[in-house]
Amino acid sequence: MPFLPSFLGSVTSSRRQKSNSTVKGVLSNISSITDLGGFDPVWLFLVVGGVMFILGFAGCIGALRENTFLLKFFSVFLGIIFFLELTAGVLAFVFKDWIKDQLYFFINNNIRAYRDDIDLQNLIDFTQEYWQCCGAFGADDWNLNIYFNCTDSNASRERCGVPFSCCTKDPAEDVINTQCGYDARQKPEVDQQMVIYTKGCVPQFEKWLQDNLTIVAGVFIGIALLQIFGICLAQNLVSDIEAVRASW
Repeated sequence: MPFLPSFLGSVTSSRRQKSNSTVKGVLSNISSITDLGGFDPVWLFLVVGGVMFILGFAGCIGALRENTFLLKFFSVFLGIIFFLELTAGVLAFVFKDWIKDQLYFFINNNIRAYRDDIDLQNLIDFTQEYWQCCGAFGADDWNLNIYFNCTDSNASRERCGVPFSCCTKDPAEDVINTQCGYDARQKPEVDQQMVIYTKGCVPQFEKWLQDNLTIVAGVFIGIALLQIFGICLAQNLVSDIEAVRASW
């Protein structure tokens, strides 16, 4: 069967091309969704990971080898990060309206691409179930999605509906009804509140921050204290090393 190797090779090649195109499609979707003014948050995670590795390496090796240069680098860099965090907190408070607009823009982009990527779909469903919300500022934001909009040209069965994660949950139900959101937005607003969450995720997030302000503030204060403690320890170790060297 001389044609068998060539046949298997063509099948493998076609599968590889299909897999590559699928990966490119998913990456393209993620890039378009997470794009905030030309900045991709993936780079933020890469930078944060790289900085944490460099800081940990400098502090660990500096302490083990009693290297004052690495210890000073560790303390100074940690001080810069603390100052940047403090500045970011002040700017976030001053420009909170701009942050709200960016969050609204981000959620709406996710709504448009809800069916394009299964991981994104699960993330949106988890967010709406956890915050008990629907859309960015309300259930009508789902008009941005081609499957859920209420236009006459939309032939989808999900027309004028919402995802199941927008539905209010019945504690007695053990099985999730994935069709509970069908035609939900065709009902009057009073009836909608009995079936789906009508509050948006942005207001619900703001409400959660207000309700848990003490916990959120405690977490940030704890992180700040740990950073200050690390700076003090590094500077104290540098002073001890230099004092021992001066006595030689």
